[in-house]
Amino acid sequence: MEIPSAFANETFRSTYNLGFLGVTEHVLELELERKLVEKVKQFLLELGKGFAFIGNQHELEFNGKTSKVDMLFFHRQLRCLVAIDLKIGEFKPEYVGKMNYYLSLLDRLERGDGVNKPIGVADYQLLLPKDQLQKILIDEERAFQGGDKGK
Repeated sequence: MEIPSAFANETFRSTYNLGFLGVTEHVLELELERKLVEKVKQFLLELGKGFAFIGNQHELEFNGKTSKVDMLFFHRQLRCLVAIDLKIGEFKPEYVGKMNYYLSLLDRLERGDGVNKPIGVADYQLLLPKDQLQKILIDEERAFQGGDKGK
């Protein structure tokens, strides 16, 4: 059974909210990955329904060379592997080549029958959840008001 590409396009978002990580400034890709793995349950909920976490730094060995995919998932309804290569900063065209390489390795080494390999690119945002943002605002307001009393 072939999955229509329209369904794949509807399944993946164009932007993901990673505010639950509590990151407020730039971090290294490995630090971003570590924080995501710590919060994998929340990350799975952010990705959407049907995702199963396979692992991080998933090794793909071919012709004596080992490559590592930052994060690897399986989507149950699409019946496909979902490889995530984390990048900090603006999208660069060479990222597509690297992802094609990973997908070719996954296709050769791990893919089952009847699975397509579309590529999607998504941004992420570092927005804090509403309750954490409210607490920060309340704390800042209290600190600001407390600072005025000493004058």
